[in-house]
Amino acid sequence: MMFIDSHTHLTMEEFNQDRDKVIRRAKEAGVDLMITIGTTLDDSREAISLAGQYEAVYATIGIHPHDVKDIDDLTYDSLKELAKMDKVVAYGEIGLDFFRNLSPKEAQIRSFGEQLELANELRLPIIIHDRHAHREILEMLKGWRGNGGVFHCFSGDYDMAKRCLDMGFYISIPGTVTFENSARLQEVTRLIPLDGLLLETDAPYLSPHPHRGKRNESAYIVHTAERVAEIKGLSLKEVGSMTSQNAKVLFNLPQ
Repeated sequence: MMFIDSHTHLTMEEFNQDRDKVIRRAKEAGVDLMITIGTTLDDSREAISLAGQYEAVYATIGIHPHDVKDIDDLTYDSLKELAKMDKVVAYGEIGLDFFRNLSPKEAQIRSFGEQLELANELRLPIIIHDRHAHREILEMLKGWRGNGGVFHCFSGDYDMAKRCLDMGFYISIPGTVTFENSARLQEVTRLIPLDGLLLETDAPYLSPHPHRGKRNESAYIVHTAERVAEIKGLSLKEVGSMTSQNAKVLFNLPQ
């Protein structure tokens, strides 16, 4: 069985004690590849470093909406340099977070626009963080003509999912789809064609049932895949195979 964890945060301190074991457990669970996500300049550098150490790990670069308040003149130049490194497969996670507002709204909107342009220039697909900002993000993406991307931890309804697909984006399904109270995400999962879906953990966050409340890790993506298979009336193998193929296409990973 093969799975790809399209969104994890292996650089985070939650993994400092047992990162090797986490990556080994993922491989044992059938997770062949993991994409570790850059959220700041330093985090992006660390992600690239990890990708250099582990064959199964790839990296992304970008500045998370929480951290865009710290962007200065040199930030984008540094990101351009990082984009040239081996195993960098996407730009993100970038977007808007109007739930926590850890950076001012104006700064978030400005930097999201700037980073969309940079991703286009670098010819990288984007990974979108969208929290309480559906309308604004869809509006900003309307005129964007880049290399596609994915809405990570999708939180919209089916109508929004359909609009995202029509714009050439994938929908990424996190472990929350296993929760009893996630009817909307389950409906999106049921209605969206399998060739539009990716799987992710967002580890160390959002552990699926039966690990809810504990630290998440890539091996647990199997629980998410099982729930997706159940919802869609498909085999686990079909879900693993198609979502992995989708990730390979989007991130230009080895076939």
